[in-house]
Parts: sequence; structure tokens; C-alpha cells
Amino acid sequence: MAEEAESHDFLTLGIEEEYILVDAVEPRGVEAVEEVVDRVPDVLRGSVQHEYLSSQIEVASPPQLELAGLYEAMRELRRQVADAAERAGTRLLAVGTGPGAGPVTRIVDTPRYHRMREHYGDLSPGQGMCGTHVHVSIPDAETGVAVLNHLRPWLPVLHAATANSPLFGGHDTGYSSWRSMMWERWPTVGPTPYLESVDAYETLVADLEQTGAMLDEGMLYWYARLSAKYPTVEIRMGDVTPTLDDAMLLAALARALVATLLRDVRDGIPAPKVPHPLLMAAHWRAAHDGLEGVAVDLATREPRPAWRLMRQLFDHVRPELERHGDLEMATVLMGRLRSHGTGAARQRAILSRRGSVADVVDWLAKATRGDLPRG
Repeated sequence: MAEEAESHDFLTLGIEEEYILVDAVEPRGVEAVEEVVDRVPDVLRGSVQHEYLSSQIEVASPPQLELAGLYEAMRELRRQVADAAERAGTRLLAVGTGPGAGPVTRIVDTPRYHRMREHYGDLSPGQGMCGTHVHVSIPDAETGVAVLNHLRPWLPVLHAATANSPLFGGHDTGYSSWRSMMWERWPTVGPTPYLESVDAYETLVADLEQTGAMLDEGMLYWYARLSAKYPTVEIRMGDVTPTLDDAMLLAALARALVATLLRDVRDGIPAPKVPHPLLMAAHWRAAHDGLEGVAVDLATREPRPAWRLMRQLFDHVRPELERHGDLEMATVLMGRLRSHGTGAARQRAILSRRGSVADVVDWLAKATRGDLPRG
């Protein structure tokens, strides 16, 4: 009976995305979040919120059991917020960093953000750093910590798959995810440490607050963490992706990976204790190369083509993709990513072909709205 019950234990899924608002004509960030939020339809207002800077905006889906339901919810959010941005005289971009040159934008006027600015200084220059956060349900916090331990060696390849910020200040940075490099300046950003229990997790969180490295639990910016609000594991190392297809592939793989690792936890399989510096190196390589170069195979500690590791991840979680009903869609989305490349690769291709950051911004605006042809 226990095995039969477990077979129906499907995991819910949710996603949060952060976007940058840019000028309708020039590729620079604009301080327009209030105007955009005011123009979002009332029915969606609860799923749209401010981010740290006034040139950013965030959306969050309701939890879903079906990937198709998540796709529809996020398609509606992207399109409606993009429409609101256009009515406010701006454009919405799903991109990790503002690709064009522009002034540093102000923080949003809230007490918490003012405390962060006063305490941490100028750690968020520019027009914003925008990521994707995937929430996958877990049965309890103790199991969640065990899953976090198992997740550690798998996240660099997902990091590479979401690379979408090669441009900053109007030029190519040499990184596929420049956002990752800027983001790592915050004191609590990085791979999740190996933790023996939920008590160890909570103790470390309290210790980090005590040191001043974070003001509250919401500033625990590990690449995977227990959500402070929901009964979920939150995977949060990636750039926001330009297309909804890329975001849905990440969500499907994240859920299937957590479900696969939950079985490992239940079967008593120990998590690999990958050294923290090696994990940092693997994430650096992911940010530098994306999927178009080399990744670190943390099982062998050797460099390998990043796409080979992506394929290995897909094959590893295939049974859970199938069990959750996601295999067909995930297979199609994987093929599209392989064909088109990451957001970073596509931005660079446009820049190489046309030589204009403005053309990259035009493409990003269409990709964000869902106005590009699929396939």
C-alpha cells in the first residue's frame, strides 16, 4: 500500500521570474515599475510585485500539478505584464542583466530595501539582475534538507542551461551569465553547503543573520534553499530565460530532479559530499561557458562538453518526467534548446550578425512576450 500511495505522490511546481524594464526607444533601463504595476489587470495583480530596483518587476505563478497549466499561467503573466509595460511607455525584457548602457537605477521605496542599501552599499549597480526561481513541493523540511544535499552536484548544468546575460553596459562581457558574476558579490550567494539536518540548516541561517551577512531569511541566496514562505525546495541559481519554452524546460527538469532525489533519500542513498570549492568552480564554468562550451562533471571531476552533461541529466530524470506527464513536452523543449542555444548564445548571434545592442533588445522584447515563432 505504501508503494501504491507513493506512486500517486506528484509534486507541485511553481516559478518566479524577474524582468527588466527598458526605454521604448533606447536600450537602457527606466524607473517605471510603479507605472507598470498600476497598469496590470486587477485579476493578476496578486501575482506581480516590485523587485529591488525601480527598473525591475517580478511575477510568480500559482502552484501547479501540470506543466501545461504552469505554461498557460506564465504565458498570461508574461503577455499581460508586457502589455502593461508598453502602455507605460516601456518594454519588458526577460534577461539576466540590462544589455545596454544606462544609469544606475534607484531602489524601490520600501523600508526593507532601504535597510539593504544602507547595510550593503552599492552591491546592485546598473539596471538590475534578474533570475528564475523554481519551487518544487517537499513533504517536510528534514527531507528538504536531504534533497538540498543531493541537488548540489546537479545544479551547475542547470545554471549553464539558463545563461542569458552575456551583455552589460553595451558590450560582450565574455561570460554567458554576467549576472552570476555580479550576483556573487552578495555575501550569501553561492552553492548550498552540505548540511547534516534541518537543525543544522536553521542554526546556520541564524548564525548568518547574527553576523550581518543577511538581514533576514529572505536574504539566504544559496542556489537552492528551503523556501521561507512555502513547503518547497527553491532552485534559484539561473538567469531569467528569454523564452517561456526555456523556462518550462527548467521547471520540468527541476521537478523531475527533486522527485528523483526524493527516491534516493527514501532509499537511504547518501548524497555525494562534493567539496565546496569544486562546486564554486563548476558554477563559475557554467556562468562562463553556458551550454555552448565545457562543464565540470562533478562525478569524475573532469571537464566535459556541457551538452553531454545536460543530456545525462535529462536521461537520469526521465522516469520522473514520464511519471509526472512531462516527458513529451520536455523532450520537445530540450530539442528546441539544443537547436537554438541558450539565451546567451542567441544574443551573441544577433549581435554578431547585426552589430547592435538595440537589435538584441528588440529580440528580447519579442521573446519575452512570446512573439517569436516556435519550433
